Amino acid sequence: MARQRLGQHFLGDIGWRKRILATLPLAANDTWFEIGPGHGEMTQFLAGEGRRVVALEADPKLAEGLRASSDTDPGQWAGVEIVSGDVLATDFGSLTAGTFHVYGNLPYYITSPILHHLFRWAGQISSIHIVVQLEVAQRIAANPGVRDYGYLSTVCQFYAKPKIALRIPPGAFRPPPRVKSALVSMTPLGERANLNVGDEKRFLGFVQNCFGQKRKTLRNNLLGMASDNKIHEALAAAGLRSDVRAEQLTLTEFAELFARLL
Repeated sequence: MARQRLGQHFLGDIGWRKRILATLPLAANDTWFEIGPGHGEMTQFLAGEGRRVVALEADPKLAEGLRASSDTDPGQWAGVEIVSGDVLATDFGSLTAGTFHVYGNLPYYITSPILHHLFRWAGQISSIHIVVQLEVAQRIAANPGVRDYGYLSTVCQFYAKPKIALRIPPGAFRPPPRVKSALVSMTPLGERANLNVGDEKRFLGFVQNCFGQKRKTLRNNLLGMASDNKIHEALAAAGLRSDVRAEQLTLTEFAELFARLL
């Protein structure tokens, strides 16, 4: 049964599984973390050629089923390790000292928290490939100046280069979700490598504040962090209009304002 309480929809269509597989950088001997393997729909595809696949499953019954399948036919599950537990409590650095890739069919309501958690190990991540709601995918990949551009766009683009690799219809899943989905691929390096912001956590908190109320101008959103005069001067020095909104700024412009205001 689908674990509706966890918001999961399983990728049942073999054709779509193979299409997703064709987009993944499956080099021999790499380490992959699979978030939410479900019944193993993609797990066996990820395995092989000496790859290590760590399958992180939050549902105890599904994890038990995966272990039973592995015990029944170990040759088809070579290199697969099944780990029960919440991905948000997983210490990826303790499970591997080297670089790793991530694949996941993510429950829609928890996409952003999972990505924020993963980015704690940004220096070890070779790539991320996630199946998410199309609306969320568009926000992740959005550029400045469009409606979908927001804090999630900036944090993902700070750490990686995201793109929508595939659009996936509801019929590819069981049960079919009520929304369209997409595969988002992210590869390093993001804008982080060029910005030199120093305190990254503080910088991202600053950016989040800038998007605090999207209907307000950036100047109004920043009033709790600096005086109006200082904000006006910083905007002018950066060559920005006094009525500019956060969704119009690039990460480079956010970094310049951050340096001037904090």
